[in-house]
Amino acid sequence: MATAVQKLSRRLKVKREGMDLLRQALTHKSFLGEGGGLACNERLEFLGDSVLGLIVSEHLFSRFTESQEGELAKAKAVAVSEPILAEAARKSGIAEALFISPGEESSGGRNRPSILSDTFEAVVAAVYIINGFESARDFVLKSLRHILQDIESDEHHRNYKSLFQELSQSIYKKAPRYLVVNETGAAHDRTFVIEALLGGETLGVGEGKSKKQAEQAAAFEALRHPMFAQHKPGK
Repeated sequence: MATAVQKLSRRLKVKREGMDLLRQALTHKSFLGEGGGLACNERLEFLGDSVLGLIVSEHLFSRFTESQEGELAKAKAVAVSEPILAEAARKSGIAEALFISPGEESSGGRNRPSILSDTFEAVVAAVYIINGFESARDFVLKSLRHILQDIESDEHHRNYKSLFQELSQSIYKKAPRYLVVNETGAAHDRTFVIEALLGGETLGVGEGKSKKQAEQAAAFEALRHPMFAQHKPGK
């Protein structure tokens, strides 16, 4: 564990005087009962969420000068979603450095997307406090490089359906399905209306010029449903 934290600190350029704050960022609340005298990372997560949001919003705003608020919001929702941040935590070495209780460890907590995404945000906050905004920005943009590249090439839309699929199965152990509820227009200019359902309940409705487009729109709306609100799909 100590080695993993040291590796992460070197990667983040955190010096000795900032190590206590980095360890706090890596401390899940379950670990507090295990001793060590550390505070958990929930306060840092709160700050990190805002710092992360600003960095991603600024990046999208500057890169997509013709995009309207709605499209920017949808792109941001994908970039800061729970599975994306959890994967960034794994690739950056945060998962290995995480302090969690043995009980949480045995139940799969070290690989749980909600814990990893929260810890990623806490680490962003720690880097921001210790080394400043530019260092935090560099860390975030490098960590989210692949999804941001997908957004630039307009490939990120596929993530709405995959994100909805991942969250539905990991949280509710159910797979979503899609239902065409309306088709209008001539054969060469059809418009589809599709519902995204989970366990028989309609969570989102989308419209598009193809079934694929309508399904993506429905999945995005489903991710904004209160059932998923606490899992950060639509910030």
